[in-house]
Amino acid sequence: MARVYNFSAGPSVLPEKVLKTAADEMLDYKGSGQSVMEMSHRSKVYDSIIKEAESLLREIMNIPDNYKVLFLQGGAWSQFSMIPMNLMTKSGKADYVVTGQWASKAQQEASRYGEVNIVASSKDKNFNYIPKLDPSTFTKDADYFHICINNTIYGTRYNELPDTGDVPLVGDISSCICSEPIDVTKFGLLYAGAQKNLAPAGVTIVIVREDLLGNAMDFTPTMYNYKIHADNGSMFNTPPCYTIYIMKLVLEWIKNYIVGLEKKNERNINKANILYDFLDNSKMFRGTVVKEDRSLMNVPFVTDSDELNAKFIKEAEANGFVNIKGHRSVGGMRASIYNAMPMEGVEKLVEFMRKFEEENS
Repeated sequence: MARVYNFSAGPSVLPEKVLKTAADEMLDYKGSGQSVMEMSHRSKVYDSIIKEAESLLREIMNIPDNYKVLFLQGGAWSQFSMIPMNLMTKSGKADYVVTGQWASKAQQEASRYGEVNIVASSKDKNFNYIPKLDPSTFTKDADYFHICINNTIYGTRYNELPDTGDVPLVGDISSCICSEPIDVTKFGLLYAGAQKNLAPAGVTIVIVREDLLGNAMDFTPTMYNYKIHADNGSMFNTPPCYTIYIMKLVLEWIKNYIVGLEKKNERNINKANILYDFLDNSKMFRGTVVKEDRSLMNVPFVTDSDELNAKFIKEAEANGFVNIKGHRSVGGMRASIYNAMPMEGVEKLVEFMRKFEEENS
């Protein structure tokens, strides 16, 4: 059976090279006589897997030594609570920019633990842009400042990071991690669910500056304390072993096949431009995001007819373009073109869209 082009927002497409390696190693990982799926997380062979995964992530993202890398569970949702529990412990205040559903949920969850200031929001236009920020509205003694760098549902991204001074910047990079270079030193903490660009669902990556550890609220559950996980090398309890193994293979693919994040970013820009160029010149389809804030990872688009949208989605799936239906809050379609989506997939999609437009005009 031929593989489809999977435009899912997550869990998402994985590199075929990675899937083939995982298949080859399914029954016997490097002569161990066992699958990674069944080996003890305390074994020497698995210890080498998780350590290599962390080493590769540090190398690819250029993560400084004074940052801890944690492989956790619970998805980005768990971070909406873990972040305030661990960081909102001095002034009890935090700033949030609300640029979509996930940023909004993060803000709502944080408000359970302290005073949250919504610095800016793009809700007035259904989150189709990144709002300009006024530093005079920032909370000077905030414990941290939170942003969602790429908004999966609405297809927006930050092109310029806010200057928060001494206030630690916290970034949700769930849908853009390892898609482009990022200056980790500008952040106090970064977090990401790995199921969009790095792995299957199951592992959540947290990159946290060491000086932010050890100040968790008194009632913080043991499993929600960053320092516990940092002190135990992400092995305080059984980690999502197989997902971390697949992540290691994806990181090897980025390092050895793609040759780093600069090259990956170039490919992602070129890939996105193919789709955006078509949308900008189409008489039927149009993008929903202001041009200056367009995501390279998630491209929402619509026609002027709900009936036509539904017809396109149905015919697209019949032609091997799956999971292209847009989120209910935006409607229409959404093509998530993460790292593993090949250039050919976007080219074929545009070819199909052009044909659909000709046949339905």
